[in-house]
Amino acid sequence: MPAPTRITVALDPETVRLLEEMKAESRLSQSGLIRRALQFYAENKRLIDRHGAKRVGTYVDMLADGEHVILDIDHFLMFLGLLESSPEKERFWEDHRKVAAAHSEHLPQKVRSPGEFLERLEACNLFKLSRISETEYTLILYSDLAKRFVKTLVEDVLSGMGYEVEIKEDLAKLRLKVLRRS
Repeated sequence: MPAPTRITVALDPETVRLLEEMKAESRLSQSGLIRRALQFYAENKRLIDRHGAKRVGTYVDMLADGEHVILDIDHFLMFLGLLESSPEKERFWEDHRKVAAAHSEHLPQKVRSPGEFLERLEACNLFKLSRISETEYTLILYSDLAKRFVKTLVEDVLSGMGYEVEIKEDLAKLRLKVLRRS
């Protein structure tokens, strides 16, 4: 086995503090910790380069606590299709509004604006988001079946967060305008 390559690195005080903290926590040698950190960085850099740090953070935030599930879009649309012929569909929409109201109570701790909320929903693959301005957005839907679901969710959550919005329906899009914060 060839001898390891030695390198010299200059560290600022904050990085030295992190190094010492991580060495104590991991009980690795300085070299072992640096090797592990580089491997971790290489593995996660690809993921972050592909999806963006904010999007990856959103996925972790939503999935890590078990409050969300990953569901194939075809299954989601299948459920919405079945809902249309269900005698219980009005109860579903009432319950959907209750869930949206609950979201509007806890989401302000995680999202600070309508744009951040829409980006969070885009990460759920409910639509593709196009930002026109700080107050205007186009939500490009993957299916007409999702239109009412998305529109109700967006209207009710943003209203519960204190925003007055106007949503216009196009064939495969929802056009949203934030009118004011109430």
